[in-house]
Amino acid sequence: MTQRTERIDELLRQEIGQLLAREVSDPRIGFATITNVETARDLRHAKVWVSVIGTPDERRAAIGALGRAMPFIRHELGARLRLRRIPDLHVHEDDSLERGTRVLRLLTDIESGVDPADMETPLEALPTPVARLPHEGDAPPEPDKVGPPAKPDRGSRGRRTRRTTGRERR
Repeated sequence: MTQRTERIDELLRQEIGQLLAREVSDPRIGFATITNVETARDLRHAKVWVSVIGTPDERRAAIGALGRAMPFIRHELGARLRLRRIPDLHVHEDDSLERGTRVLRLLTDIESGVDPADMETPLEALPTPVARLPHEGDAPPEPDKVGPPAKPDRGSRGRRTRRTTGRERR
């Protein structure tokens, strides 16, 4: 992979994410995040990796809706980006968060003494946050600091200064 394709991948990831957030209003998409884009060397095709929060059925519906939205997104990318060719976009589900969550859950179960084989597999892709258990060697908790909030540092002249560029000075 060249530096150019890496830059294009990152640009496409950012632009597709913005388009999904602002322009696509399909409720089936839900909480979808573009995690990665992999563009072919000839820029004809790009794999769009998407992470979706929800049950397996909701994730399948979101991936299908995203696949149907990709021609519109490709059209919008053509208007926004100065590229000779906008690649065909192919949506793939990124399950790395789900696998990471499973590993964390297994570690938590082992730490608490529960046999992971006895546990049911959850339907959600992300865990519910829980308080961390104290471990031997942890630093003692800091006492709550009560008092007025700290005042922002305003530099040596006591007031805020604004940097200007060459255009603003004219």
